Amino acid sequence: MLKPSPDALRFSEALRDCRSGVAFVEFAFALPVLLALGLLGLETANYAMANLRVSNIAMLTADNAARVRDSIDEADIVELFTGAKMSGTNIQFAQNGRIILTDLEPTTSPAGKQWVRWQRCDGALNYTSANTALRPMNKNSAVISNGTEIYQTDRNTPSTADNVSSEVGATLTQVGSGTNVISAQPGTAVMLVEVAYTYQPVIPNSFLSGRRITYQSAFNVRQRTDQTLRNVNRITPRSCNLFAA
Repeated sequence: MLKPSPDALRFSEALRDCRSGVAFVEFAFALPVLLALGLLGLETANYAMANLRVSNIAMLTADNAARVRDSIDEADIVELFTGAKMSGTNIQFAQNGRIILTDLEPTTSPAGKQWVRWQRCDGALNYTSANTALRPMNKNSAVISNGTEIYQTDRNTPSTADNVSSEVGATLTQVGSGTNVISAQPGTAVMLVEVAYTYQPVIPNSFLSGRRITYQSAFNVRQRTDQTLRNVNRITPRSCNLFAA
């Protein structure tokens, strides 16, 4: 029987007592866990920031729409939507989001209900509002989605009686439920904004990929008594049948 040489014995003993690779082995086992936790934290933080940004877009759009004094014009709506999309540039809001701005007013006959005078939308997301009843309608209860509640397609000729938003055609008992009921008071209006956004993850195939974020905000108008949406410069309205960034 062959006996190992003294050098071989010394090498085997040194190899047996060696601890220099333990740290590398432990690191190899721990790396996947650390990486997963780090990516999870990064994705969660990014999702929280997206929620905050979408919430701010809803609040600022409603607030700024309510601040427009004297009268409101299609040009004002374009500015509001442009500012909202610019504030969401970091989350690619224009390409993956939708803003719905609604003028909500009290009815005169019958009294005590609400109706939609006009509604404008922007953003490329093909999103159907959760408030399905909040649409401008004519006296025959047909939805007006092409922006002609006020003016015909030439942006100058007033709509006819059969194609203008009507209290009779779109009366609502209430908007919201519980303690979140939104109601415009006589002589004024509420600017109601609904914002939807499809979350864009940092990590491909994230567990949050495709998650829909939605927020609503409402502000009472300030000073403005004429709620008619004018079109002095004949701007193409941001109607709700168009989906573009």
